[in-house]
Amino acid sequence: MTPPHGQEPDTGGLVRPYVITNGREIADGDKFELVTLITAAQDQQQKARLDPEKRSLVELCEGGYLSVAEIAGHMELPVGVIKVLLSDLAESGHILTRAPVPAAQLTDIQVLQEVLDGLQARFG
Repeated sequence: MTPPHGQEPDTGGLVRPYVITNGREIADGDKFELVTLITAAQDQQQKARLDPEKRSLVELCEGGYLSVAEIAGHMELPVGVIKVLLSDLAESGHILTRAPVPAAQLTDIQVLQEVLDGLQARFG
């Protein structure tokens, strides 16, 4: 679809993802899930030397832990691009990662029944 005559298409601030990631893609052994928690490392002496996107990402994470999905939403970048940037920042020590809290495993119903039976026998 072409814009009406005399109007230029709006490309305001559009940078292609392959430019941001230097043409790299997510590695097969990607350690970042959508719920992996990220925070900025305390010692940020080299932050000024980072690319603008990486610097923005580190500054976003300085306030506390954010998930990969939240970072992608705040930065308005695809999750794949965010994962590539995060892997670079993790290697350079700019960010710290924390695995998501694992889901609680369900207790065996038989064990619960035995506890209930024991309580009923003890307290009537």
